[in-house]
Amino acid sequence: MWRRGLDLDGALAGTLERLGYGAVWVGGSPDASLAKPEELLAATGSLVVGTGIVNIWTAAVDDVAMSTRRLLDTYGDRFVLGVGSGHREASGAKAATPYQALAEYLDTLVADGVPRENLVLAALGPRVLGLARDRTAGAHPYLVTPEHTREARETLGDGAVLVPEQHVLLDTDVARARSVARASLTNYLRMANYRNSWLRLGFTEEDLAGGGSDRFVDAVVVHGSPAAVAARLAEHLDAGADQVAVQLVAGEPGESAEDGFARLAAELGLA
Repeated sequence: MWRRGLDLDGALAGTLERLGYGAVWVGGSPDASLAKPEELLAATGSLVVGTGIVNIWTAAVDDVAMSTRRLLDTYGDRFVLGVGSGHREASGAKAATPYQALAEYLDTLVADGVPRENLVLAALGPRVLGLARDRTAGAHPYLVTPEHTREARETLGDGAVLVPEQHVLLDTDVARARSVARASLTNYLRMANYRNSWLRLGFTEEDLAGGGSDRFVDAVVVHGSPAAVAARLAEHLDAGADQVAVQLVAGEPGESAEDGFARLAAELGLA
């Protein structure tokens, strides 16, 4: 599962572990202390916790390295550090290109003792995917389609880990689901890195206008029954993903997140 750190706590992590999920990815740009991942690790016994992602523009690299070493010393390979260039629009960073800044951040992490095996990149385009292949354990792409997963696997090769994130709505009312999906995409449609990724996948500027065409929304946010969602996740796995980080945007009206997690876990046969 992928979930914003503000919406995660130890109790929910324990619930996800009991339901059979193997990992949780902490979104919302966790800070350099990595306090939220540490809380989730302490509350569980086998769940892998990854960051999705630590933003290189806002988290001091030496502090991130120190926090990572602390978690690895305590919890071993149950922790994975995901880093990325995030949204320069939000940070106002202009001193370096995202690629240059990311490469330099990696240099410092490795020099400060963060092992490659516990490090992944938020990679969308081919250049950063290549950096993930050459310098880290793999890639954690966000808001992508199975087509992107297929292309990413071709770039990464067989040895690297690939964990795409997938927006999910457990709602069989198509009109309602599309409306919620569009709302969930509003901010991302303003971000150049996501727009460029979607354009590379064959969507047009018209697809990205006005909150997104039906074709675009349906491709990026899977909605419907648990079986329909499971089918989309299987497409990612068939395209070369090692696991899929599911972001449950919403379920049926009135359904709690925990109920949605449980329905999806039952469909996937996790327990």
